[in-house]
Amino acid sequence: MGEKQNQPFQLSFNTSLKIDFQGSRVTSDGGLILVRELDERLGFGELITQHLGDSRRGKNTQLPFADLFRQSVYSRIAGYEDVNDAERLAQDPTFRLIGSEKTWDRGAALTSRLQTFETKMLAEEENFEGLARINRELIGKAEALDSPQRVVLDMDSTEIPVHGQQENSAYNGHFESTCYHPLLLFNREGDCLAAKLRPGNVHSADDWQELLLPEIERQQKLGKEVVFRADAAFAKPEIYEALEERGVKYAIRIPSNDSLERDTKELLTRPVGRPSQKPLVRYKSFLYQATSWKTARRVVAKVEFHSGELFPRVGFIVANLEADSRAVVRFYNRRGTAEQWIKEGKQAVKMTRLSCHHFRSNQVRLWLSVIAYNLGNLWRRLVLPRRIGNWSLTSLQQRLVKTGGRLLKHACYYWLLLAESHLTRRLFGAMVQRMAALTIPTG
Repeated sequence: MGEKQNQPFQLSFNTSLKIDFQGSRVTSDGGLILVRELDERLGFGELITQHLGDSRRGKNTQLPFADLFRQSVYSRIAGYEDVNDAERLAQDPTFRLIGSEKTWDRGAALTSRLQTFETKMLAEEENFEGLARINRELIGKAEALDSPQRVVLDMDSTEIPVHGQQENSAYNGHFESTCYHPLLLFNREGDCLAAKLRPGNVHSADDWQELLLPEIERQQKLGKEVVFRADAAFAKPEIYEALEERGVKYAIRIPSNDSLERDTKELLTRPVGRPSQKPLVRYKSFLYQATSWKTARRVVAKVEFHSGELFPRVGFIVANLEADSRAVVRFYNRRGTAEQWIKEGKQAVKMTRLSCHHFRSNQVRLWLSVIAYNLGNLWRRLVLPRRIGNWSLTSLQQRLVKTGGRLLKHACYYWLLLAESHLTRRLFGAMVQRMAALTIPTG
């Protein structure tokens, strides 16, 4: 009976075709091997050893700590949003090969072990703090290769809806949902430099100094010029003052009010005559001092008249940049890319999957998603050829990571035979060459 169960399937539409299942020898995530090669070049394993401690004893140490950490991160890069997926990924050839030699034949961690690893071991205070250090030093490896003299920082918050009784989840009136409300800090290259999971009912700008000020200090120690952008939620005098004290340039949107509109009254009159199909845009720069401000600051106004719209679109930006008004607005508008990066984090590496009851466990899961996002982003900007360098992480996942392959074992070698579709032999070879050319400073 058992022998019959293991026979291949034969279908009626094609009697010459036989179907069999060989899960331990066939993978659908062969492209992760490229990420693993980049991980090796960047010294990711050394960062894990340096910043995370293994408190396990005895038989519990059969799977190396670094293997468990890589399995958690790589499963997110491949789009698996829950540790339940570990049950079937444990024997997947790719997930066996990205680990140490111990996992090549025996297999990766099952769900119960990975669950304990993420919710208990990484939630220990020392390891939890180590996650932020791993993330920042991983990005630092890329910065050592090529970092512009002018560093642009974008800060934004986002909504992560919850659907249970998770600790510190709360109703947020702006998002009209019960959620968490994390704060994220990005650089111009799309790397997520810092993150903090917060209760759902906090203000968007709460804890800004905890993420922003250490990064400013870090960059200025390296002799970098720092520029900051943020939306109207961060239009707070204490933020302006902190940035000005540190010599940081900024462009921050501020909400409209009667005083600002009075100062731009002459721009709000629609021009006489037939309206143009092309938007008419006007700019004005002036000094303005709100009641809560200790000093007057430069405000740039932008007024747009659009065909078919009765009222103009009006926006205000407070800035200490020395550029002209049009350049200030153009610079500020590029902060929209930060919203795109957050969207990629939610869609590609499942940043929204925070389903644990305990808040600390969900903080750990957010950090794992952030590290997975950054490893994917570094793959994109350091390794991909220019012609596909603008692919989103979701495209990388669907077109390159999701590559089928078959594992063959010989006496001395393992062979991973990959299907050639989006990931061609030529593209694979080009990425391997680019990684080999990376000169990562040690220490």
